[in-house]
Amino acid sequence: MRNVINASSVVAVAMLLFVGGCAVTEVVTAPALEKTRSWTLLPFRNYSGTPQAGERVEVLLESMLHQRGVTRLEHYPATMTEDVLPELDERRRYTQALDWARRRAPGYAVTGNVIEWRYKTGPDNEPAIGLVLEIIDIPSGKVLWSAAGSRSGWGRESLSGTAQKLLRDLLANVRVPD
Repeated sequence: MRNVINASSVVAVAMLLFVGGCAVTEVVTAPALEKTRSWTLLPFRNYSGTPQAGERVEVLLESMLHQRGVTRLEHYPATMTEDVLPELDERRRYTQALDWARRRAPGYAVTGNVIEWRYKTGPDNEPAIGLVLEIIDIPSGKVLWSAAGSRSGWGRESLSGTAQKLLRDLLANVRVPD
């Protein structure tokens, strides 16, 4: 008996494998968050080779959190070195911002890491994004929720558009009370 494989079945399986390889996320449902607590957006540590990728993610995330109902969101103040240049040490900048947040009203902090932020080399130049997000209880410093993911887009897509899709997927299980 001969095995006959339908060409459309092969195409469908190939498409599923291809599309499935474009995005990877590891997300767990966030615990119930208190409505009355304030939120602070802390710096994202940038481990990609692209300058200011962390700041780009912060801008997108701030908008997306507002859309999800986080209305009491403060952004950490810019930190400067003694010679009035921006702080370039990622960890020191994060520590200074967390110290600032601890002096304010107790609440939640949103932060994370940019692992990848680039266009792949090749004829299509697909965008590639890798992020880690965390929600932290500011007084205790305990991580309440964490998610990691990566996503690549199609040729001619933008990095920010691909990042928005990834952020939306990562934030899908964060429950912000009404």
